[in-house]
Amino acid sequence: MSAVSVIATVLNEVENIEGLVSSLTRQTLEPAEIIIVDGGSTDGTWERLQAASLTHANLKAIRDESCNLKRSPGPIARGRNVAITAASADVIACADAGCVYSPDWLARLTAPILNGEAEYALGGSSLDVDQRTTWDIASAPFFGIKLDAGQGTKSCTARSMAFRKEVWQRVGGFPEDRLIGEDALFDLRVRRIVKPAFPERAKALYRPGLNLKAAIDQVRRYAISEGAFGIRSARLVRNLARCLAEVLAVALLTRTAILLVCVVVLEIYFAFRLDWESFPGKTSVRLLSARLFFSLIVPWLVTWNYIIGALTKTNQANRQNA
Repeated sequence: MSAVSVIATVLNEVENIEGLVSSLTRQTLEPAEIIIVDGGSTDGTWERLQAASLTHANLKAIRDESCNLKRSPGPIARGRNVAITAASADVIACADAGCVYSPDWLARLTAPILNGEAEYALGGSSLDVDQRTTWDIASAPFFGIKLDAGQGTKSCTARSMAFRKEVWQRVGGFPEDRLIGEDALFDLRVRRIVKPAFPERAKALYRPGLNLKAAIDQVRRYAISEGAFGIRSARLVRNLARCLAEVLAVALLTRTAILLVCVVVLEIYFAFRLDWESFPGKTSVRLLSARLFFSLIVPWLVTWNYIIGALTKTNQANRQNA
């Protein structure tokens, strides 16, 4: 059986690093090594990583300040590539700061690869039910995040992703020319050569901790990145169509309210269609209104910021690099 290396990259994640390390070191399938690349943290993350590496023999901490937005346009991708290059195992599993992992996560995620059924596996992510905010719940489906760890998913995220190292080499690694969406582009390239497996209950338990401003900013940054690199144009078209429908419905309101009623019904459907069964606030006015509000503003955020990205080709800073 092939060995598995788990990799992650961090920068100024002192509040999250202990949860990440502790959950990765308690896996039922023990990784050959856990490689975490620090891009030059200044908040104590690196010191905690060093201390943890003295306790856990298979934890390898690497400090590489080229994995920082000041020195690379794609520091997250670069950090992953540095970690994978250093990995000794044939199978790589990607994890992420801001997440914790159930003890059977690694076994479930890598099972299709280790048993020879696939060369690439995607586990997806779900909100950690013990630490989720109103705006985490409101924004979750728009970021491909599930509310229930048991929900099926076919979304791509490097928070829970595994592949043979040879696949990573064939596609040229994670693209280091972008800060955001590097895992989505990696996924597109990998799917051209191999078919992914989607193992059940292999999700990262994500703890974004968003407020409204942070959730809006995240949509904005992703849309700008997509526009800058000209990807997911179909998403732009869908969101633009929703914006136009809303404008037309309001413009025709003096003549008929039918179109506005239809648009409102459709927007309610769009807001809850992906996860209504697992939505935790079916009787909560606060959660229902937050989800509907966020769903209504997403088309405008995506359309406007995608166009900005297409025009400016701007790379977006994140909170760690700010």
